[in-house]
Amino acid sequence: MRAINSFNNIWLGWSPLKQPSSSRPKALVLRVNKDASTLQHYTYLAQRTPPVPVKLTVDLGGEFLWVDCDTGFKSSTKTTVPCRSPQCELSGSNVCTSNGIDEFCSEFPYNPFIKTSSGGDFSQDVLYSQSTDGNNPGELVSVPKFLFSCASTSLLEGLENRAVGIAGLGRNKVSIPSLFSSAFSFPRKFALCLSSSTNPDAAGVVFLGDGPYVFLPGIDMSQSLTYTPLILN
Repeated sequence: MRAINSFNNIWLGWSPLKQPSSSRPKALVLRVNKDASTLQHYTYLAQRTPPVPVKLTVDLGGEFLWVDCDTGFKSSTKTTVPCRSPQCELSGSNVCTSNGIDEFCSEFPYNPFIKTSSGGDFSQDVLYSQSTDGNNPGELVSVPKFLFSCASTSLLEGLENRAVGIAGLGRNKVSIPSLFSSAFSFPRKFALCLSSSTNPDAAGVVFLGDGPYVFLPGIDMSQSLTYTPLILN
């Protein structure tokens, strides 16, 4: 099953000069491709000021967004989350670091492909994504202080070429679906269709938020999905 053709244009025409919409979308959409060498699925989000498209490996169990902050990271709007702040508590982190004057929240980004984690500053910066009505991509929207963790360049080992981090889609409160849901007040859920092909034109999609989830030939898959509650132990 393939995503509707119009979603194949997501990000291809993205311009950092285009101002994001201030409206509240009911859902977001991410284009997802499959890498031929690693067979990992990857997507793009735009982050920072000025905005830069960042390539991210998708991790369905990832706890949060993390990116390499050691190599080439420049942003005038990035700030580090203070220790014992509401944002730090939201992450569940109980580790802080100090520069001798202030204390900052720390997290431990994890690379599941090499089964390695490292410490990094828990931070926030502007993040952009594509809105959707479920049929077609809509306006670009932004979250001014989207939470993420910095990581060292060494943690990129094993990721798809040119990926600078991981897009965590897990269940916790600071995952990408949770933070977008909180920012735009839509349901904390997502649906995805991943392509088995490594052809760049054969993209899959991730829908964040409410349906419809329309796929070729015009079928709304949200009407035929079944849901099973998950019990946490």
